[in-house]
Amino acid sequence: MVIPMLNPLVYSLRNKEVKSAFMKLESLTGGMFAWSPDLNQSGPTEFVFRVFTTVPELQALLFLLFLLLYLMILCGNTAIIWAVRAHSSLRTPMYFFLSNLSFLEICYTSVVVPLMLSNILGAQKPIPLAGCGAQMFFFVTLGSTDCFLLAVMAYDRYVAIRHPLHYALIMTQKLCVQMVVCALGLALFLSLQLTSLIFTLPFCGHRREINHFLSDVPPGLRLACADTRVHQAVLYVVGILVLTVPFLLICVSAILRIRSAEGRRRAFSTCSSHLAVVLLQYGFCALVCLRPQSSSSVDEDRQFALVYTFITPLLNPLIYTLRNKDVKGALRKAISSKGTAEAL
Repeated sequence: MVIPMLNPLVYSLRNKEVKSAFMKLESLTGGMFAWSPDLNQSGPTEFVFRVFTTVPELQALLFLLFLLLYLMILCGNTAIIWAVRAHSSLRTPMYFFLSNLSFLEICYTSVVVPLMLSNILGAQKPIPLAGCGAQMFFFVTLGSTDCFLLAVMAYDRYVAIRHPLHYALIMTQKLCVQMVVCALGLALFLSLQLTSLIFTLPFCGHRREINHFLSDVPPGLRLACADTRVHQAVLYVVGILVLTVPFLLICVSAILRIRSAEGRRRAFSTCSSHLAVVLLQYGFCALVCLRPQSSSSVDEDRQFALVYTFITPLLNPLIYTLRNKDVKGALRKAISSKGTAEAL
């Protein structure tokens, strides 16, 4: 499914001969396909992000709120990484994936939040085209890896529930590393194709305002002064690969492949918190990326983006620590041992 879908993207969208053939087809059909606009139009040199509010009191309140959420995300996910690395009892495939997920959440939010905080408290600072493209590339890469890794974690729980006696033989350290590397590699490939495709579009004017707090794909498409139907179709394809396919794999591996009622009850009990994170992450990302532009609202997209920028990374350490006896025990031992060392 993936390779046949990627072939036309790789061999057409990045191929000059094929693109020139589409341009000729457009001229013959009277602009029906509208592949390329007037490329002589000068593109922008910088972007600015629209602020949430211009009221100073509300700006200070939003700055403190988002800063507090960001610090909680950093502290919670760092605590998970530290606990997994420091205690040998947590060096299992599940906690290996969990520590990688926490690292991704730290990087994921750090790509967006510092610039967002500076824009809230200060004036609208212009961002060069390369900086805007870099933020989109890293945001899409880390977000896609996050989605793939959630599917990998669901497969790990499926093996643990379905094949408990062979779990250690199946989920070897080599396989776990390969699955994480494959998730990152696929996310890098898709993100590179999508970002390069978006930023080959012409943008009108010298400075354009992005009605968002980050350089996301849908706001970038809205700023283009060209026909973006092909680019929107590519966004749908990437969205299906990143969101729909992993979500279906999670549903199948976590619940549907377990036939007995007792097994499904155990699966729901074990994976309920994981499924809650999955629904938040995939659901709100799908609302932003997979809705037609005609039915989407810019303000709604910003609100949905706040969920997967702040809420989901904050819920991960809460769900996987407060409801996990092993992690809580490891954190207690670490805190108690540190207190004993200081007392000595």
